[in-house]
Amino acid sequence: MEIERLRRSFEASLTSTGETQSRPGIIPLDQLTPQETPMCRILIVDDHPTFRRGLAAVIGEERGLSICGEAGSAETGIDALRRLQPDMAIIDISLPGTNGIELIKMMLSEAPKLPILVVSVYDESRYGLRAFRAGAKGYLLKTEPPAQILSAIRTVGTGRLYVSLQLANRLIFKTIQSIDAGASSPLDALTDREFEVFELLGKGMGTEEIAGILHVSRKTIETHRVHIKEKLGCDTSSEMVRFAIDWVTRENG
Repeated sequence: MEIERLRRSFEASLTSTGETQSRPGIIPLDQLTPQETPMCRILIVDDHPTFRRGLAAVIGEERGLSICGEAGSAETGIDALRRLQPDMAIIDISLPGTNGIELIKMMLSEAPKLPILVVSVYDESRYGLRAFRAGAKGYLLKTEPPAQILSAIRTVGTGRLYVSLQLANRLIFKTIQSIDAGASSPLDALTDREFEVFELLGKGMGTEEIAGILHVSRKTIETHRVHIKEKLGCDTSSEMVRFAIDWVTRENG
């Protein structure tokens, strides 16, 4: 009964479907006339040009939404933010160099009220909570249908949270388990970049391959590996890698 009460309370406070909710002083975009519709200027930061073009095409057909710029990395994304001053940003988690989680923090340090929606290939159960902790207002997968992505854009664009029902459930049970256990997961001690390296190790990738994917030096990855091993309390690198492989296997199970 307690779990069910928490579930209802949590779901009531978050938007899990992106449907329009009545709020004083806010008129839903789909109820405005063309003359009244405010234009929400959106910046897309994603390192896949094909996805950027596809998303821009979908958004461009929607009343009240427009693309003001695109960027393929965190560095160019911050530059675009400064130059274009968008009303909203849509970003990916996996970016060359600085990842999307760090980019969220960087963007909000310059534009604290900027609504940020994460659209990624990474399962939300792995990065959703980290994205929200960094300041994102929504998170969903690139595999979602265009209508769902547009729904999330409109929800986040009005300052509300967009959380899928699946992630809401995971967050509820994670909170309950943490309270019962009296401690958090050792993975919570990892930085966002360390967690990204940890997951790639769990997928069987080596240092050189990970460095290439993340567009950083081999030495940088080696340093991350040392920190991960220490934080997880592993005696050897082999033990750490086995831990990572087991974790990824369970998560994908």
